[in-house]
Amino acid sequence: MLVVGMAGVKMGDRLAQIGCSHGGRLAAVAARVGLSGRAVAIVPDAASAERARKGAANAGVLIEVEASLPTRLPLEDASIDLAIVDDAGMLVTELSDEARAGSALELLRSLRPGGRVLFVGASPPTGLAAILSRREHERSLDATPVLQSAGFRSVRTLGEREGLFFVEGMKAR
Repeated sequence: MLVVGMAGVKMGDRLAQIGCSHGGRLAAVAARVGLSGRAVAIVPDAASAERARKGAANAGVLIEVEASLPTRLPLEDASIDLAIVDDAGMLVTELSDEARAGSALELLRSLRPGGRVLFVGASPPTGLAAILSRREHERSLDATPVLQSAGFRSVRTLGEREGLFFVEGMKAR
């Protein structure tokens, strides 16, 4: 899957995914950490928790599911190698500016030095799909200024494809 390739997750990584708009995507990434790694999904509600559990069960992978808001992550300091923020369901986009900033600081706190965050957002449809769509589509939040203001380094857009866009940031070593 596209998200697996963009995440660059490898065996033994400690992965946290914030939000779960698609259980299959979460499971595909979590499968890469293997038994020597750790995968935890931090979700805001019961529906997201059920998607995460169902995706894990269908793929046969181990994923810890924690219910919490992105502004208070139930993770120890410097305990995660990679954090994926799944904003395709607008979880972070719909937060207030203050809450978004708090969420980015929580990510920074939770990542080990040299750790990465990958923000995955939804792009509006283009071309014929946009013409045929009857709904108003909004693009997810531009994560670049939010991550930069929290202290992430080398924040950059990795790409946009298949209705998703990817922004990466690094925690200083």
